[in-house]
Amino acid sequence: NMPEAAALKDSSGKSKGGAFVDRDKPAQIRFSNISAGKAVADAIRTSLGPKGMDKMIQDGKGDVTITNDGATILKQMQVLHPAAKMLVELSKAQDIEAGDGTTSVVVIAGALLDACAKLLQKGIHPTIISESFQKAVEKGVEVLTAMSQPVELSDRESLLNSATTSLCSKVVSQYSSLLAPMSVDAVMKVIDPSTATGVDLQDIKIVKKLGGTIDDCELVDGLVLTQKVANSGVSRVEKAKIGLIQFCLSPPKTDMDNQIVVSDYAQMDRVLREERAYILNLVKQIKKAGCNVLLIQKSILRDALSDLALHFLNKMKIMVVKDIEREDIEFICKTIGNKPVAHIDQFTADMLGSAELAEEVSLDGSGKLVKITGCASPGKTVTIVVRGSNKLVIEEAERSIHDALCVIRCLVKKRALIAGGGAPEIELALRLAEYARTLSGMEAYCVRAFGDALEVIPSTLAENAGLNPISTVTELRNRHAQGERTAGINVRMTSAESLLGDKFMLRPIIYSINLNQLKVFLRSVLDCAEYLNTM
Repeated sequence: NMPEAAALKDSSGKSKGGAFVDRDKPAQIRFSNISAGKAVADAIRTSLGPKGMDKMIQDGKGDVTITNDGATILKQMQVLHPAAKMLVELSKAQDIEAGDGTTSVVVIAGALLDACAKLLQKGIHPTIISESFQKAVEKGVEVLTAMSQPVELSDRESLLNSATTSLCSKVVSQYSSLLAPMSVDAVMKVIDPSTATGVDLQDIKIVKKLGGTIDDCELVDGLVLTQKVANSGVSRVEKAKIGLIQFCLSPPKTDMDNQIVVSDYAQMDRVLREERAYILNLVKQIKKAGCNVLLIQKSILRDALSDLALHFLNKMKIMVVKDIEREDIEFICKTIGNKPVAHIDQFTADMLGSAELAEEVSLDGSGKLVKITGCASPGKTVTIVVRGSNKLVIEEAERSIHDALCVIRCLVKKRALIAGGGAPEIELALRLAEYARTLSGMEAYCVRAFGDALEVIPSTLAENAGLNPISTVTELRNRHAQGERTAGINVRMTSAESLLGDKFMLRPIIYSINLNQLKVFLRSVLDCAEYLNTM
């Protein structure tokens, strides 16, 4: 009975009386998972907070990105280890759910993994650790909810402060006085503050245009197109009637490649005449519907707009913008209230949208934009034009504005604020230590470790700002113990102090969402005891 006997032997070759046992394997795998997660968290730790460092990332094609947005850094990193990949997914989830706080969620995850490693080394079973962490998270969410302040959407000051807090840690932080009000106004324009429970960020289009500086960014109540006006004759149309067509204004081509041999010049004339008549007929129908601004969808098969058609449109004083991207069509229709037309027979007056003004604006020497403003039936959409002197600045500005919009979106979802600057983390550490005293046995030990791990945020904030992390965190602990629940690190004043009231360090209460995602992540790392490679 050889095969069975072989199966009973473990890797060291000794038979363990009855069952296949390899005690070390799961433990090694857990430690490998933990060290991979910690490595990722350490790579991103230095970019936390307003004084965090930026990262310069070069991808395979040689493109350079400069950012300190946690999710962006992790997205660009080529992570191979499965456990480290989960950390990247965690920051993506935070980016989708909350939009901001992506760096902190990864740093906390790293610290909690570290705590797990220490507990595992003491011989505590992973299931016990994972269950105690569940308890700690539930308690943590209670504590956070208790220390939050309700906020009304009419309270513009608080909204601005939250957006500013989010922008403070970005590369474009010195422009937060311009970008924060812009983000707040953008969100307020696309929702109805009294009834809204969420914000669709698809309604806020961010248009990037190279040139100028970030000071030139603006919020446009209407539509902005980066495409040029095709016919130079008409660059401003008041009381615009706007049509959006998805068919081509050019002579029809046959479906297959075939050649027509024209032997007689009279025939040639006739072909050209037919072509003229065909195009003129199309243009006349467009004019008849009362359209005076025409947007043409990009076409790959043939010219969306032939020179002849352009000539006729110019004569009829119709402004033409071509090469509209397919993904922009939905936004355009929502903004102007028109409908896309796929065939000339459907081109009627009720398919058009109307606006007060459509004009081509020249941006001092750095290209032109088409702006359509004063839409008669606005569909609650706005456009933010982002300007910058180079590609890196523009992309980083776009990411920062996106984060600020997300912060305000979170406030619309959950109308409560908590202090920033490491205050909630210290408060949690304190409350969880108290809670641990009410528990018994291993659980108390694990909950305590969870609380201590959260202190990584204030200590990293202090470290990145050049303060002494140990004395700062000790000072904060002392203040929280005396009942100052909102004491945090003010990096500008380089001291620990209360950050509510006149100090503007406010964040939405997304961080309770944070903890729930961490819970799932840690559970999956701890409960994983085997790698099966299915290559």
